[in-house]
Amino acid sequence: MKPCYSTASRLAISLLMTVLALTGCQKRESTANATAAVAPVAQEKRYVLKGEIVSVKPAEQVLIIHHEAIPDYMPSMTMEFKVGQGDVAIARAGQRIRGEMYVKNGDIFLGKIWPDDTQAVAAIDAATHALTQDTAMRGKGAYREIGETAPEFTLFDQEGRPVAMSRFRGKQVMLNFIFTRCPIANMCPAATMRMVALQKAAREAGITNLELVSISFDPANDTPGVLKEYAAARGIDTSNFTLLTGPDAAVRHLLAQMGIIREFEGETIKHTLATLLINKQGQIIHRVDGSQWTIQDFVSRMRQE
Repeated sequence: MKPCYSTASRLAISLLMTVLALTGCQKRESTANATAAVAPVAQEKRYVLKGEIVSVKPAEQVLIIHHEAIPDYMPSMTMEFKVGQGDVAIARAGQRIRGEMYVKNGDIFLGKIWPDDTQAVAAIDAATHALTQDTAMRGKGAYREIGETAPEFTLFDQEGRPVAMSRFRGKQVMLNFIFTRCPIANMCPAATMRMVALQKAAREAGITNLELVSISFDPANDTPGVLKEYAAARGIDTSNFTLLTGPDAAVRHLLAQMGIIREFEGETIKHTLATLLINKQGQIIHRVDGSQWTIQDFVSRMRQE
């Protein structure tokens, strides 16, 4: 399938979308861009903590962790930490994790929890390095046109498991980018619910080889546990809907290769949107920029596969 636009045209459109995002998206939230302001929250002093989960107390939202020493603060010991609902939901005894410890109202909390398994981290790091090199080699042609193969990557899913793009080969993939703190109702929240509606419509149309993938714009906040809680709160059926997060470097290079713009200004994330359909061979076969796409359009194209 030939691309609808040349690379130069795509870049021109992207630049125009950036200008709109920077100047007018608060007035016109229906535009293809978002200025998502997240109110800054005063935080207690935080300490990086690494350790192994000894046991899980789901009802209390508590993890018992044997952690390494925190230099100039605390020796290695076993203690309880209060955690988020998503973090406790995916925790398991024997799992190595890293996070940020802080004290609030007399309770000890652990936030921003990431898997710290040596093999999983090595897989993520290797894939990120390869993606970084690929972007550099592609240079000004980093953007992938319709008809090209989607980039390879490995990120963590909402269960804390490493997931490679190659896992979806042989299936059709609907892919977009979101972030869980997005406060603009007709942007990321609407995009997620539209993906949920498409998931249902595809099943009703008898399409059984579909995977839906949403990658976070905001890995600094969107840990696997946060994505797990986000999915649960929205009733997302994750049997074929995967939410992904990982190193910011990986996300940054994916955005470059997908032709999507993301900018940080303090606690504000400014971004463009795109939804892509990738075929069983891993090729990008359809793309809609902005938030205005129809479920039936994508479902009808899936039938052609």
